[in-house]
Amino acid sequence: MKSRISWAAVGHFAGILFIIFWGLAPFYWMVVTALRHKDHTFDTTPWPTHLTLDNFRDALATDKGNDFLGALTNSLVISLATTALAVLVGVFTAYALARYEFPGKGIVTGVILAASMFPAIALVTPLFQLFGDLDWIGTYRAMIIPNISFALPLTIYTLLSFFRQLPWELEEAARVDGATKAQAFRKILLPLAAPALFTTAIIAFITTWNEFMLARQLSSTDTEPVTVAIARFSGPSAFEYPYAATMAAGALVTIPLIIMVLIFQHRIVAGLTAGGVKG
Repeated sequence: MKSRISWAAVGHFAGILFIIFWGLAPFYWMVVTALRHKDHTFDTTPWPTHLTLDNFRDALATDKGNDFLGALTNSLVISLATTALAVLVGVFTAYALARYEFPGKGIVTGVILAASMFPAIALVTPLFQLFGDLDWIGTYRAMIIPNISFALPLTIYTLLSFFRQLPWELEEAARVDGATKAQAFRKILLPLAAPALFTTAIIAFITTWNEFMLARQLSSTDTEPVTVAIARFSGPSAFEYPYAATMAAGALVTIPLIIMVLIFQHRIVAGLTAGGVKG
């Protein structure tokens, strides 16, 4: 029995190490390349050599037509606006779907599910034509609205599974004590739903932050997010691509996200499993 338990523990530990390596190896190599002098960009040594911070200075510089800090600001605006709107609309939609019975409820749920399965690439051409007619190309609206359509289904389904397992007797007890529906929702249900709200907000923010395809077509140099800005980084000449500076910019964008996920990992897991079956 002890042998079986020890081998099971070894297997779990090996699996965890493999997942960590598989997930973080590209990021590790990006950081190593970012810290390496650009003359040694293609050095295959698996640890940092020829250390320098020049690549990070090049990534933040604007003398070659790059505006990394401006793009970083655009990404923050787009991601925060998308997250706020998705959570605001999603929490009320999920509450209504979980709490009330109305004609067409199944159709609404099916439409939301279908929207989450629609490929983003299929929307590029119609959105470009529509926003071109509205003169929205190069504005924040052109990137926030499509991102909401992708973040909203995930938000609704995560919150829906959570609201369904809440004891509605708490809301009814608050109503008996004189609270209105709005007060019961705001003071009783929302605090209980905080883990799910926190989780959906983080996932929506990260999903929007990493979006590239639609932003590449619908943004301009003044409103492009950081993913698009990194993709079009320019070097000293048209024949020299700034690989090292691009790696440095990627590290600057990725490190805060990894730190945020590591700090709030318990809340994320708690929110994702909050609507699970308890046994």
